Amino acid sequence: MHSRRKVVNAIALTLSLGAMAFGVFWLIWILFETIRLGLGGLALATFTEMTPAPQAEGGGLANAIAGSLMMVGLGTLLGTPIGILAGIYLAEYGRSTWLGRTTRFINDILLSAPSIVIGLFVYSAVVATTKTFSGFAGVLALALLVIPVVIRTTENMLMLVPNALREAAYALGTPKWRVILSITLTSARAGVMTGILLAIARIAGETAPLLFTALNNQFWTSDLTKPMASLPATIFKFAMSPYENWQKLAWAAVFLITIGVLGLNILARSLFRKQH
Repeated sequence: MHSRRKVVNAIALTLSLGAMAFGVFWLIWILFETIRLGLGGLALATFTEMTPAPQAEGGGLANAIAGSLMMVGLGTLLGTPIGILAGIYLAEYGRSTWLGRTTRFINDILLSAPSIVIGLFVYSAVVATTKTFSGFAGVLALALLVIPVVIRTTENMLMLVPNALREAAYALGTPKWRVILSITLTSARAGVMTGILLAIARIAGETAPLLFTALNNQFWTSDLTKPMASLPATIFKFAMSPYENWQKLAWAAVFLITIGVLGLNILARSLFRKQH
């Protein structure tokens, strides 16, 4: 019996290591190709010039970079407070209430919903109503993707705070709102920040919601009421084109997004490690 367990354990371990090696192989290959082709498209003009017309020489990604930073930043600013407040409610007030259970159920649906569904919803609610694609619609779509991630992370981090800390504060006559702000939220701030960074990493590379909302723009614009360029939409457009210059810029955009998301994930893991 003992020898049989050892054989089963060896088989399971071998299969697990094989699956890990299979996944790591493709990951390394993808990163290698991204770096090899992405660095080839990087130049000073990439950060200073607008996206070029077909078959035009030169050009860059300045308008797409600025558009992505603007929409991701505003989407995060819009969605983060809502997510944190909802997470606080679920952890501190609605643990066993019907509203809390309903909110968790809806949040689970939003977490697992494809981003293209969110984009289609914003398209029907905003773009179809205003009769124009816009950066504002893109911001709204990205904010709806931020909210469920921040809610889940905030609730989980607050639930990890020991109840003894809350009870000690209540024993001193501290009101509940002060306990939440000064005790529980402060204790869980690294975990909450981790959730925010993971949400940013998620929306930074989203393409489908932006194709339905912000669409794209070949020129520089900071007007949120007009179509706005973004790195994911530019990659989608340029990567499928037959023009070599566009393809190089597409790989450069892929490299920039990959490095940005990788940096955010590393930062999030560093903060989570400090939390524990």
